[in-house]
Amino acid sequence: MLPIRASDARHAGELREYFLSLREVDIIVVDASARDVFAAHEAEWRGAVALHVPPEPLIRGSNGKARGVLSGLKLARHDRVVIADDDVRYSEATLARVIEALDCADVVRPQNYFAPVPWHALLDTARTLINRVTGGDWPGTLAVRRSKLPDGYNPNVLFENLELVRTVRANGGREVRLDDCYVERRPPTTAHYWSQRIRQAYDEFARPSRLLAQLAILPLLFLCIAFRRPDAIALGSLIAMLMAEVGRRAHGGRRYFSVLSSLCAPLWLLERGCCSWAALYARACRGGMWYAGSLIREAASMPSKLAQQGT
Repeated sequence: MLPIRASDARHAGELREYFLSLREVDIIVVDASARDVFAAHEAEWRGAVALHVPPEPLIRGSNGKARGVLSGLKLARHDRVVIADDDVRYSEATLARVIEALDCADVVRPQNYFAPVPWHALLDTARTLINRVTGGDWPGTLAVRRSKLPDGYNPNVLFENLELVRTVRANGGREVRLDDCYVERRPPTTAHYWSQRIRQAYDEFARPSRLLAQLAILPLLFLCIAFRRPDAIALGSLIAMLMAEVGRRAHGGRRYFSVLSSLCAPLWLLERGCCSWAALYARACRGGMWYAGSLIREAASMPSKLAQQGT
């Protein structure tokens, strides 16, 4: 199931080929594109997808992707649903692996990798590698048992994947990470990559300990500069690269991740340190983060809050 909103239909032909490569699955596309783009998609994808529909108008929320997911979950015929962004490219083997994992889980997180890998994808992969050793990466795709989301999940948060997983857990579900199941993903354009920097940093308001650690990066760097401690900066950079390299080597990742991304880890930490302060400014002075035309304050619901709602 793909929740999408495209500004034009230039990728419709590629997506049709992708849809046709996935046999024996129902493909639902919830398309929030403008009418002309929706019509072009409809013409291109006829016969390639089971359903191509606009979002359910009665489903309200600030996060358009979450509204699309909730619309698709209402229409799905099966309990096992794979949710994917339009830049994710499953093979039949990886799709079967993720679906099979739902035999013993209620929500499954595979591992994305970029192909091809422009310079900004190398930098963003450094984030992925560090995440792999600090709680797991968050891909552009999840598999979920629909029965574990009987009332859906909150569509008014920014970090919608985390919200979905936390809601499944609050409903008694079990999460499984498939760090060795590598699902290809197309990189964003350079402009789109830059537009995501502060928003991704804002996501960490849902994980306060990580946010505090990332906010500490710039003050620590300034202290090292003020006290003329280049050795401390070098040591911190080395630790970041070693962490990334551990993430790259784990679960056969060397086949999918370049060592250059491990070397980029200090640069990514510097970027995240800057963007974390920008995210804090957005929260304090603007009341939230602008995303697809909506101002969203909450990154994701805290697990304790979801547990109370469940009881």
